[in-house]
Amino acid sequence: MRTILLRPGAEELNYEIRGIVKKARQIEALGYEITWENIGDPIQKHNKVPAWMKEIVSELVNEDRSYGYADSKGVLETRKFLAGLNNQKGGAQISAEDILFFNGLGDAIAKLYQFLLPTARIIGPSPAYSTHSSAEAAHANTAPVTYTLDPANQWLPDMQDLYNKVKYNPAIVGILIINPDNPTGMVYPKEVLQGFVDIAREFNLLLIADEIYQNITYNGVKATALSEVIGDLPAISLKGISKEFPWPGSRCGWMEFYNRNASKEFSKLVQTLENAKMIEVCSTILPQLSIPKIMSHPQYAAYRADANEKIGRRSRIMAEILGDIPGIKFNPTKGAFYNTVVFDENFLEKDQFLSITDPKLKELLDGWLAQDPEMPLDKRFVYYLLASANICVVPISSFCSDLRGFRVTLLEEDEAVFRQTFEKLGRAIQAYLNSTKKELA
Repeated sequence: MRTILLRPGAEELNYEIRGIVKKARQIEALGYEITWENIGDPIQKHNKVPAWMKEIVSELVNEDRSYGYADSKGVLETRKFLAGLNNQKGGAQISAEDILFFNGLGDAIAKLYQFLLPTARIIGPSPAYSTHSSAEAAHANTAPVTYTLDPANQWLPDMQDLYNKVKYNPAIVGILIINPDNPTGMVYPKEVLQGFVDIAREFNLLLIADEIYQNITYNGVKATALSEVIGDLPAISLKGISKEFPWPGSRCGWMEFYNRNASKEFSKLVQTLENAKMIEVCSTILPQLSIPKIMSHPQYAAYRADANEKIGRRSRIMAEILGDIPGIKFNPTKGAFYNTVVFDENFLEKDQFLSITDPKLKELLDGWLAQDPEMPLDKRFVYYLLASANICVVPISSFCSDLRGFRVTLLEEDEAVFRQTFEKLGRAIQAYLNSTKKELA
C-alpha cells in the first residue's frame, strides 16, 4: 500500500477463544469429532430453550412493530422494566433514560473505549476477558493495564496490587470489574466490591462492571450488583441476555449509567455514547421487546434457578475429577459457567507431549508448533490436547496473563457426556505432566 493502514495498537485485537477454532476445524476435516470447550455458547452445548420462551418470541415476530426501528436508546418499555429491576435492589436508582442498548456487549465495549482519550487507561483484571483487554489495548496503542486475580486465593483480586497500580499510574481513569468473572468463575464478595468503590472514591475514578453473568450463580453463592455498593460515584454496568436466557445470537446488551451527573466528565461520556447510538439509529428491536415478557413470565424465576442448579452440579463433578490432580491449581467455580485451571509453576516443560497415533494429526500438530517455537507452554499443551484428545480449550496466556493454564466451560447439558469429557481431560493432564522429556519417534 502507498501508506500505512493500521494505527499503532490495532494489532492488540486478538480473540483466541475463536482463533483456536481454525485449528480444530483442521482436525474435524480429518474425520474427528471435536469436544468444544472454547466458548460460552449454551446453545452449542445442547441447552434447550423452553417452549414458553419460544412462544413469546414467535408472538413478537408476528407483530409489525418488531420490524421497525426502536428508540435510539432502546425500547422505552424495556428500559423502564430494567430500571425497575435495578431499583428493587435498593442501591443507586436509575430511570429509563439511564439505559442504552447495543448490539451485544461486544458492541458496547468497543463503543466505550472508542471515545476515550488514548492516554486514559481502564485497569482490568488478569486473567482478562479478551474482548475487554483487546479493546482497551487497541484504544491505548499499547498493552492493557491489569490487576492480579490470585489463583492461590480463590481467584479474588489482589487489592494491594490494584491500589499501587492506581496510585502510581495517573493515566488510570477507571477500574473494570467482571462479576461473576470470566474466565475464572469467581464471584466477588460484597466487601471486595466495596474495596473497589473505596479505591475509586480515593482516586476519583470511574467504575465499570461487566455483570452479564449476574444472575448465573450457584452452590449457595449470590452475586452483589455494583449498584448496591456504588453510592454516589459514577459507574457503568454492562448487561445482556446472551448468557442468561440464553440467546447469544440475539446480540442484545445494554449499559446502565449510575450517577451520571456526579461528574462532568462522566456526564459528557454518557452523552457521547448516546449521540453515537443516535447516529447509528438504534439497536436490534426484537430481542429488546422480548426482555420484559420473558423476565416477568411466571416460569422464568424457576427456569433460571433450575439452570443454575444444573451448572452448580456440573461444577461439583468437575471439582471431583480435577480437584486433586497433582501439578495444577483448581478452584471450584461459583458463578458464570467457566473454570480456569492453572498449572503449578515449573510443572510445564517444552518437551512434554501426548501420544498421537494418526500421522496426519501428528503432521498438523508439528506444523502448529513450528509456526511459533517460542509459544507459551500452556498454548503448547492446548494444541497437544486438541490433537490427541480432540478437546478444544483456550490457553490462559491468551487472557492477558502470565499464568499458564486453560479455560473450560460447564455448559454440557448431558451430565454423562460432561463427566466423560472431564475424565478424559483429567487423564490427558496427568499424562502430559508425567510424559518423558523426549518424545518417542
